[in-house]
Amino acid sequence: MSILGSAKRALKSAAPPALLEAARDLKHHNDLHPGHKAYTSLVEGKKGIEIGGPTVWLFRYRIPIYQAAGALDGVNFSANTIWEGDIGANAGRYAYYKDRAGRQFISEAADLTNIKDQSYDFLVSSHCLEHIANPIQAVKEWRRVVKPGGAMMLFLPNRAHTFDHRRAFTTFEHLLSDYEKGTPESDLTHLDEILEKHDYSMDIHAGGSEEFRARALDNFTNRCLHHHVFDLDLLKMMFDFAGVETLRREEIANSFAIIGRV
Repeated sequence: MSILGSAKRALKSAAPPALLEAARDLKHHNDLHPGHKAYTSLVEGKKGIEIGGPTVWLFRYRIPIYQAAGALDGVNFSANTIWEGDIGANAGRYAYYKDRAGRQFISEAADLTNIKDQSYDFLVSSHCLEHIANPIQAVKEWRRVVKPGGAMMLFLPNRAHTFDHRRAFTTFEHLLSDYEKGTPESDLTHLDEILEKHDYSMDIHAGGSEEFRARALDNFTNRCLHHHVFDLDLLKMMFDFAGVETLRREEIANSFAIIGRV
């Protein structure tokens, strides 16, 4: 059974509509990411949780976390999102790969109070943290639910390859201020900057400026905005602050990746 064939079958049976989008790209990525073992060795046979998934990105760039994990639960902010559709219809079932499924939590990414401390061996989140208004609070919550010695793996967009490329990288001081103020997910502090610098030519789903503005003003419902712009140094500073040891940082295709140990 080829990797490509297996992934295509997984996309057809995994249910969330966002995964179907990856099918068009799989034929261009027939090999596993060369450094995939750095990730899969930390999840193999273990129980983890994913924040904001399942994600097209892991299929597209051949990091087989879903295949390697022993079990995986998931967290989404709503039972109906633009990425996964109506996940509430699955009655709490988190379908992440072929016939594998864990528990689906409906919860804010920065508030996992319905999950006990040290519940999981690892945590993974792909292209999610940028959508969170208070990312340090989120990372601290994510650390809390991972067992000592467990892994945290985050993947975020690289500004240079996205509609954010005109924006400046966010400073750690700004993120710390958001954390200390308890910035809520309804925050629209960055809206003017985003509207001014958003590259609509790289965001085919945005529509025109007026359509994008209307959607952005309703961000608490849809969570489409990228509140902050990250680089690898900023991610490490967040891990340092949260008490997570950085094990690996790298660029993978159009994204940044960081692995930490709790």
